[in-house]
Amino acid sequence: MSTVAAEKNNNKGNTLALVKKDTVDVVAARIRQLQERKELYLPVNYSAENAMKAAWLALQEVVDKNNKPALEVCTRGSIANALLKMVIQGLNPAKNQCYFTVFGNKLVLMRSYFGSIHVAKSVDENIEDIVADVVYEGDEFEFEKVRGKTRITKHKQKLENIEKNKIKAAYATVIFKNGDEYSVIMTLDEIKESWKQSLMRPIDEKGNIRAGTTHDKFTAEMCKKTVINRICKPIINSSDDSNIVARYAKQTDTDIVEAEVEEEIAENANQELIDVDIDYEVVDEDRESNEEPTEDIKPVEKQLIQQQKPQASKQQNMFEGPGF
Repeated sequence: MSTVAAEKNNNKGNTLALVKKDTVDVVAARIRQLQERKELYLPVNYSAENAMKAAWLALQEVVDKNNKPALEVCTRGSIANALLKMVIQGLNPAKNQCYFTVFGNKLVLMRSYFGSIHVAKSVDENIEDIVADVVYEGDEFEFEKVRGKTRITKHKQKLENIEKNKIKAAYATVIFKNGDEYSVIMTLDEIKESWKQSLMRPIDEKGNIRAGTTHDKFTAEMCKKTVINRICKPIINSSDDSNIVARYAKQTDTDIVEAEVEEEIAENANQELIDVDIDYEVVDEDRESNEEPTEDIKPVEKQLIQQQKPQASKQQNMFEGPGF
């Protein structure tokens, strides 16, 4: 290995060590303090230490849309906040319950539908399980409405019906420990409308699923994911804010919506600058963003000391986040 390459690897290792010290180590210490104060009770079978190790390994592979490492472009405060929300919700990326996405210079925690099921069961201990399935053309499918609740009464399926181009709908069902249950049904058109909200743009202008996208390759699974998140959302949102898991789960959903809105605004602004041909000098208002980040871990400290006040942002309410 050349001297230059060795020095480069050494610098990279030092940078990672500093980021880890300012994020992972600090969050781990705060989690311990929360537990000591009896403000946070993690599930018996959940290891915050193992989850943090898995997250740190996963973060080293995360890149932004320009293929730059998340640990280089994201502020340390946003990294710490994402890790904090992960642990408080009892999530682990090694179990496919969550993952991390970069929006601008912010790292955002994203729950998978496994994670949404986990959180829903955490905030409502009466839930036994949450399941989902897809309805295909030719299936025998019936449901009824009882006091505004949907109940699936019949679903018989034949093997030859299971083709992605025959999907008609999908449903998710919450099963309670006392035997009660209720479901949410979404037609394929409703599911596509939900997917249109995604910045991944899996739906084209004609309303068709774009070929080659994840939604095209795994249509049935993505449909299940959408209805599961749809049924979990009101369970989480209707829970008491005194429940720290519920509070941080709601904040995670808010973070995603805000980050997507900011990303879309930034993209539209860039497009406008490219399209407009005006003969004057444009002042770079974002040049400070190229400087070394100065954000510390204070957002985490504030979140742990007091409940976050809801931000009076109009952007936050522009649309509900996609249901997946």
